[in-house]
Amino acid sequence: MKIGIVGDFNPVYLSQQATNDALNHSIKKIGVPIEYEWIPTASIPEQLDTINKTYNGFWIAPGIPESVGGVLQIIRYAREHNVPLIGTCGGFQNIILEYAKNKLMLEDADHEELNPDASKLVISKLTCSLVGQKGEVFIKSPSMISDIYQKQTIVEQFRCSYGLNPEFEAPIHEAGLKIVGTDVEGRPRMVELTGHTFFIGTLFVPQLSSTQENPHCLVDSFIEHVSNQYL
Repeated sequence: MKIGIVGDFNPVYLSQQATNDALNHSIKKIGVPIEYEWIPTASIPEQLDTINKTYNGFWIAPGIPESVGGVLQIIRYAREHNVPLIGTCGGFQNIILEYAKNKLMLEDADHEELNPDASKLVISKLTCSLVGQKGEVFIKSPSMISDIYQKQTIVEQFRCSYGLNPEFEAPIHEAGLKIVGTDVEGRPRMVELTGHTFFIGTLFVPQLSSTQENPHCLVDSFIEHVSNQYL
């Protein structure tokens, strides 16, 4: 079994290196024969069919990808074919962007950091940057995420300045990409797709909290769902 980390790896980018580490922690804990590798985003459009056949799960990585379009293609495939997927930080943003484009049919949905003059900024700049911040997240129940955490309130690390534009919160949620985690003011911090085996996005970076002694529960659950697909 193999997991594809969708992003352009930079070893000096802390959140990306932590993605490797968190996967190693959870794979060792659960004891399943799973490998992982990074998928350069510029390669996706030409190799999409091969990629989809090769990997049993996807992690949409933090960072600005070279090919946003390629990343969205992977997300759409995983969403429509029940392939386990997790997206963190920038991955959370791209999950929402794909859903807006292909489920809500907002073809001109865009990201303010990449195209600030776009007409439909589904991803917009946060009122206050969360780069380097720790913050409380309140989990809604019932949800898959509440089952994973077994808590109503958690504290996680953030490294982002962009999130879901409030104008699009209700349409996204009502269309099935449920907002199941918020900050104290009710702003989206976690989403999950109704009816999917595992399709979760977090604006925070759970991998930064993972250690060899205490792997992160969200990464554990992702690994378990990838392995369960092929038991």
